[in-house]
Amino acid sequence: MGARFDPAAGLGRRLLADPWFVTGASLSLFLVLLVVLSPWLSPHDPHDMGYAAFAPPSADHWLGVNDGGMDIFAELLAGLRNTLAFGLVTASAGLAIGILVGLASAWFRGVVDQVLMRVADLLLAIPAVMILILLASFYRPSPWVLALVLASLAWPTSARLIRSQALGLRTRPHIAAARQMGGSSAYIIGRHMMPELFPLYLIAFASKVRMAVFMEASLSFLGLFDPTRKSLGRMISDALPFYYLDVWWHWLLPPIVLLTLLIMAFTFLAVSLERFFDPRLRAAWAD
Repeated sequence: MGARFDPAAGLGRRLLADPWFVTGASLSLFLVLLVVLSPWLSPHDPHDMGYAAFAPPSADHWLGVNDGGMDIFAELLAGLRNTLAFGLVTASAGLAIGILVGLASAWFRGVVDQVLMRVADLLLAIPAVMILILLASFYRPSPWVLALVLASLAWPTSARLIRSQALGLRTRPHIAAARQMGGSSAYIIGRHMMPELFPLYLIAFASKVRMAVFMEASLSFLGLFDPTRKSLGRMISDALPFYYLDVWWHWLLPPIVLLTLLIMAFTFLAVSLERFFDPRLRAAWAD
């Protein structure tokens, strides 16, 4: 997979014309706007239990009220915010680790490369979901601690991808010239190698957000987070016992739809960006 981007080739216009990218970007923008505008979209406190339980949708409660007397729409927006925030924090931290490890492994080679890649292989063999379930079950850490733990387990895929591209990048003439002129390792990595691999970061970031969102929703559905914390997975879990009632369409369905859209958005972005920056697929587009 290549990482160099030639703006003169007109690929930007092709990217904007790609339905995968347009769909993913549109869904992402819509969901982000929901989070940003949530204080104005719903004036209710998602933790307020002062409403009549199972009240149907109305002008005051757009999606009705759940069994605990809380406004479902306010709860939905709070859950979307928490689920998305978990995904963004995990992806950012995991990508940062992957960039540092991948570039250091490719640049220093030798023992450094061997040690870092063996650690990556070890982490790839460990099922992250089991680690998170055990930690959440026995220690009940905050969601942000679990996000960082997940990031510390999820960086190997990014590191290996970045390393594979950085190995070819380090032999290019401008990198060799910088070394001959006395450039330090930190300077060459930070000034030359890191920026040139930027497209890979976008692909890895979108993939990691998708993975982290699904993981957070799964853990919340299992009840492994603070029960007072709003989450799309927790909403699905709370509404599921009442699926046989008439409340399923305005209580159970909305968090399922939002979670699906959230995962679809970053899936489409990851697929589109990979097609965009993969030179083999880029050549196919040019035909």
